[in-house]
Amino acid sequence: MLAVVIVMVLILLLAGAVTAYVAYPHRGEEMPVAPWIGEAMERAADAAPVIEPEYHDSERKH
Repeated sequence: MLAVVIVMVLILLLAGAVTAYVAYPHRGEEMPVAPWIGEAMERAADAAPVIEPEYHDSERKH
């Protein structure tokens, strides 16, 4: 039972972090209460690997 409660709290914290990122730093705004959290989220997002889309000759629009 305690494990379920701990996992649910972690899920809620993660959901809150994602919501805060989407609401502020992702749109280029500063977080009002703790701007250092927004800066840390921006650095983490910039450091994350990104898969670039691959285009084939038949898929390119001219």
